[in-house]
This record gives sequence, structure tokens and C-alpha cells, in this order.
Amino acid sequence: MLTSAVLDTADLQDQACALYRQVLGHGEPGMELNPRLLSALVRNAGSAVGLLEAGRLLAFAHGVHARDEHGEYHYSQSAAVAPGHQGRGLGRLLKQAQAEVVRAHGVRTMRWAYDPVLGRNAHFNLDVLGARARWYVDDFYFRPGTDRVVVEWNLEANPPPAQVAERLVVPAGEAGDAVRARVRARFHELLGAGLVGVTCGRGEDGGSVYGFAPPARGEAPPPERPTDRPEEQP
Repeated sequence: MLTSAVLDTADLQDQACALYRQVLGHGEPGMELNPRLLSALVRNAGSAVGLLEAGRLLAFAHGVHARDEHGEYHYSQSAAVAPGHQGRGLGRLLKQAQAEVVRAHGVRTMRWAYDPVLGRNAHFNLDVLGARARWYVDDFYFRPGTDRVVVEWNLEANPPPAQVAERLVVPAGEAGDAVRARVRARFHELLGAGLVGVTCGRGEDGGSVYGFAPPARGEAPPPERPTDRPEEQP
């Protein structure tokens, strides 16, 4: 039986750090997840939450409280699901558990980033959760080849159905420099026109197809740029 839990014990934090290395491949010096960071988040209005089965941590997410000129929001810095447990709906349950922690701190918006050519991640963020792709940041980690889309997730309401106005096709296969350059240019063009990414489905060739639409009524258009620099999400 799956249960959600705040990562407020040494054992759970150690399991989270091991899972982080296993799933995200960040085991080299300077890229590890620090248990003391998780402790600081738990004690200071951040999020450090996981899904457990028989005492084993199968998924976890962590993030920090933030504010910009548009108000308060939560950085969801990373999320990971153990290999062999994808397809069980753990990703959605994990984000819902994290959202409950965020709501308990009085925050109603979350943000995170993901690689724009990963259609499966885009589909989960936009179609499954209902987040909106609102910014595209070149060289997100200040290194070439690290472009990221930043999504925003309103925790107060489900978005209404959107009328897709423009599309972007990302072909199947390895995304080389030419594909990434075209994706970058098209995202800048469409977001710059005031649209937001609302969906990403599978294309005829096995690639992915983004759909963009005007912001919903009452939803502000994307600000010029985000202030956060979170880790990519699934």
C-alpha cells in the first residue's frame, strides 16, 4: 500500500538522496542532494515529500518557497520515481502530495522546469497535471544545451479546455542541435505572442506535438521572464 510522507527522518532523507543519484544521475561532486538541505526545507516552509511502500521510498520531490513581482509561489526543484515503478501513477500522486504541503503553507502556485524535447514529460506536466508552459529560458543552467521550459501550476482550480491556436512538432529520435534550435525559436515566437503551452501529444511519426493557446480568462499572460531556476521535472 502506498502512503505519502514528509521526509522528516534520517532514513527517509538518505533514501531520497540515493534515489536522486539513481534516477537523475547527479552523483558527481557538487551535484549531490544533501540530507541537510531536505531538513532545512522541512523546517522552513519548503517541501520534501515522498511516496512509500512497505517502508521503501519509491518517489520523492522537494522544493522551496519563493516570491517575485507576481506574488508567492513554490519552486519544485526536482522529482524522481524509482526505476521499475513508472506507469503506476506515482508521478501524479507525488505531485499531489507535494501540492498538499505547498497549500498547507498558504501558497497556491507551483513552478518547475523540464527539457522541451522530452514529449513524455511535457504531456505529464501539461495534460495530466494541467500546468501551463509560460516561459522558455535559453541555457537555463548557464551552459549550452540546457534550454528549459518553465511551467506554472495553479493549485486552486483545474484549467478550462483550451482552444489550440498554434502547434509545434518535435520529431522523434535524438534531438540534435538543429532540432533544439528550431524548438527554441518556435517557443520564443509563440510565447512572445502571448500564448501559453497547454498540451503535448504524440505525433504521427512517434514524436510529439505541442499545442499553444491564449491564456484562460482571468489568467495573466506570461511575464517577460521567470525568476526561478529549478531542476527539471518529469
